[in-house]
Amino acid sequence: MEKRTDKNSYTLLFAIGMVLIVGSLLAFTASALKPNIEENKRIEKQQNILYAMGVNDNDEGSAVFVGTDVVVDEFSKYIKKQIVIQGDKITEDANAYLIDIKKEQTAAKDASYQRKLPLFIGEKDGKTFYIAPIRGKGLWDAIWAYVAMDADMVVQGAYFDHKGETPGLGANIKQRFFMDDFIGEHLKSNGNFTGITVAKGNADPTNKDKTDNEVDAIAGSTITGDGVTAMLKTELKLYVPYFKTLKTN
Repeated sequence: MEKRTDKNSYTLLFAIGMVLIVGSLLAFTASALKPNIEENKRIEKQQNILYAMGVNDNDEGSAVFVGTDVVVDEFSKYIKKQIVIQGDKITEDANAYLIDIKKEQTAAKDASYQRKLPLFIGEKDGKTFYIAPIRGKGLWDAIWAYVAMDADMVVQGAYFDHKGETPGLGANIKQRFFMDDFIGEHLKSNGNFTGITVAKGNADPTNKDKTDNEVDAIAGSTITGDGVTAMLKTELKLYVPYFKTLKTN
């Protein structure tokens, strides 16, 4: 006599039941963890912004963020203003750091949409920093950065990161030896925005010339370097009109 559990219908119903149970559990877990995930993203963004302007716990060779236990206080201490630039309109927004750069890039493909550009204005040791979040494309996936500049668009610090670049090669954009090279680099040349090129044939490998608009490339990561170059040039150029207003005020 055939057992009920031997029937194909039983196997199918059992599989459907398990899918429903597991799916419900995953949905419940995702919903329960969502506040924690969002909080971690918020903290990470604040750490990135602070890192770019030199508020970090770096030791001699490693890139180290300020701790999660102090980041909220440090962010309030050093970031004096957050603004959103949208065309000719500039508004203050205490939550500008939560703007999704990826979504803004996508929306801007529609020529009728004016993209929102967040900018964070910080003060440290008597200096004013303007920190811009930017996003681009590396070899395998997204790359992004927070670039701190002075009023002349001279880089004061930067933090780079990636989603899936090759370990030991393109992934090294988030290592200090690469990021620190950008400090002091000029984004302008003869008063015009030029950007910075990650150059494989850079004639200044020790990076002493800060006005050549170049930094030395990472060996074996040409496409990632090209992505960084494109990101710096296309994304930071969007902020040029704002920096021009700083000279007229």
